[in-house]
This record gives sequence, C-alpha cells and structure tokens, in this order.
Amino acid sequence: MKKISLFVSALCLAYSVNVLAADTGVISLRNGALEENAPAETMKDFPKQNDSVGINYVNQPPLIPHSIRDYRIDTRSNKCLSCHSLKNFKAMKATKISTTHFVSRDGEVLSDVSPRRYFCLQCHVPQVDAKPLVGNDFKPAGALAE
Repeated sequence: MKKISLFVSALCLAYSVNVLAADTGVISLRNGALEENAPAETMKDFPKQNDSVGINYVNQPPLIPHSIRDYRIDTRSNKCLSCHSLKNFKAMKATKISTTHFVSRDGEVLSDVSPRRYFCLQCHVPQVDAKPLVGNDFKPAGALAE
C-alpha cells in the first residue's frame, strides 16, 4: 500500500510540474518566448572566406572565420585537417595548424596532431556578426588595443 501511495504522489507531482511548465512557456537566452513550431533562425552572417579575425588577448585561440556547419570532427575523422594540416594548408590557402598542436602533454614532439589538440572546437569557435547575448565592455590592453 505504501508503494502505491508513493507512486500516486510522484505521478501527481510530475503532472503538476508539467502543467506549470506548459503555462509559463520556455524562455530563450535572449528573453524571448519560444514557440513550439516556430521556424529556425536564419543562418548567421559569417565573415568572407579567408578573412582573418583579430584576437583580443595573448594566447587566444584564433576564431574560425567561416561556417563549420556539417563538419565532422570525431575519433575517426577531422574535417578541419583537410584544409589546415601541414600537408594541405598551402594548396587550400588556409591557415597552417600551429606547431603547438603536435606536442604531447609530456612535452614530446609528435609526427601527427596530439590527441589533446585533435578536437578543434574545444578551443576554436566560429565568429559571426551577431548581436551579443549579454553586454561586454572588455577592452584589449597593450599592443592588442586598437
């Protein structure tokens, strides 16, 4: 009997949470209500191919100045390396992958990209011309200031 009353209580709680969530709606990060069947946002405005995006602080990973939609980066393949590898960067007119990406965590120089640097999107992100989600008054210091 105790199990049944516990089950019924849990069911009632789940139902009430569901009803409350339906009444309040879902709010996006930009404080807009999300409609269930609303169309997806249009693609963001990426800089022109091969345009370099400046950095704001020393050792900042370079930003990606192009769309990476449908790029496959997993344990079997890395689409980024098809253009940015030491073998292909000249032919593709792409930025060469940094030599720091060939050093293991023990400081050993490797002949291929280090596993800890293989997943590019851990550090590098696409840059788009979009309205910021939150305000930012950061100003680069020293030689990086414009």
